[in-house]
Amino acid sequence: MTVWNKVKRVVMQYFNQANALTILVGTLLYAVIAWFLLYLAKETPLTDPVDFLYYLAVTSSTVGYGDYSPTTPMGKLVVSLFIIPVGLSIFALVIGRIAAFASNQWQKNIKGLKNIMETNHILVIGWNGERTMQLLQLLIAEREQSLEKNEIVLCVRADITNPLPGVIEFVKVASFNRDSDMYKANITQAKTILIDNPEDDMTMTTALYCSKNNTDAHIVAYFNDESLVELLQQHCPNVECTPSVAVEMLAKSAFDPGSSLLHHDLLSVAAGQEQYSTIVPADISNLAIENVFLGLKKVHNAIFIGYAKANDKQHIIVNPDFDDAVSAGDRLFYIACSRINSIEWEKL
Repeated sequence: MTVWNKVKRVVMQYFNQANALTILVGTLLYAVIAWFLLYLAKETPLTDPVDFLYYLAVTSSTVGYGDYSPTTPMGKLVVSLFIIPVGLSIFALVIGRIAAFASNQWQKNIKGLKNIMETNHILVIGWNGERTMQLLQLLIAEREQSLEKNEIVLCVRADITNPLPGVIEFVKVASFNRDSDMYKANITQAKTILIDNPEDDMTMTTALYCSKNNTDAHIVAYFNDESLVELLQQHCPNVECTPSVAVEMLAKSAFDPGSSLLHHDLLSVAAGQEQYSTIVPADISNLAIENVFLGLKKVHNAIFIGYAKANDKQHIIVNPDFDDAVSAGDRLFYIACSRINSIEWEKL
């Protein structure tokens, strides 16, 4: 093996094993030696602290503005034989490590290997192909209309990569009820948890786990088998269960043509009039349903359809009597062309 090959191997080994601390120490050592050599070469203009750092930066990065340069023969040799070649090597090493770090972080995000540090996020658990993609698109559209721009996080077990990189966060886990895995999705800090798995038994165990580890989150679970809804609500009354309604829509449309189109229109944020909800503010003690119904229509051109009491999230009172009333904390449901972010309560 020639001397050149030995030197090249040592240099390559150094470059491959160099960590952040090694690079920092090497850079500082390079700067100290460069300054000392320029000082010995009597390059006084280049040894001023500020000018020296500036000259070293533009020279090592190959920018070379030309406003500073060595004037003595010794100074030119120092720059030619040490500052430029060593500086270029360090600059290339730093840029390479930064690029590798950025690429590694991007790959982690694509493959779902990063720990999510978001709080008050919307956590979607499960993967159902096109149905999950449609859910994500609807969530993104809903977020655009909302004042709260909550981050959307998709947590899956399936062997996929991030379907919407740069738009949503993505986490891949081995189990939906293992602390070490779900910690990556920051489940305890999620504001809303949507559970939709291909198998209902997995949805059941995931809902139980989420309900135990985040009692404050709004949890929604989708079931294909409606018989499991009552079972889950017996153990987790705070979980909102959504059974499949495809068959019900078929039966309804048979006797009331257009029912399926109506419900699709109310659920889709891109189909005209949609269904939304809002919370009655704390300063409202008692508000008659008649005032709510007429006020929403007159002031916001919205249709009031029902409400849920603040202490009962499982039952919706649809089409209530005018003599009924709502109070602070109750959730109102209405139909409008877009979400009303600032209801004029004083006019109701």
